[in-house]
Amino acid sequence: MALLSVIRRWHFREGMPIREIERRTGLSRNTIRKYLRADTVEPKFKVPARPSKLDRFAQKLSDWLRVEAGKSRKQRRTA
Repeated sequence: MALLSVIRRWHFREGMPIREIERRTGLSRNTIRKYLRADTVEPKFKVPARPSKLDRFAQKLSDWLRVEAGKSRKQRRTA
């Protein structure tokens, strides 16, 4: 997310006010202030590992695709 480094550069190097950064980026002033106060370079988001809804059907789908791949072009079903 290069936006954070752009916000920091505009504010600290170029002296751009927070309201102008708000207009250019479309972010709220509170978010911009939070990014400027943070010591981190890029925000880290924790994405929990969760199973896909298709995991239960993965074997059946791959079997169907394998059967369809063996058929001629005109006999295949398309999604």
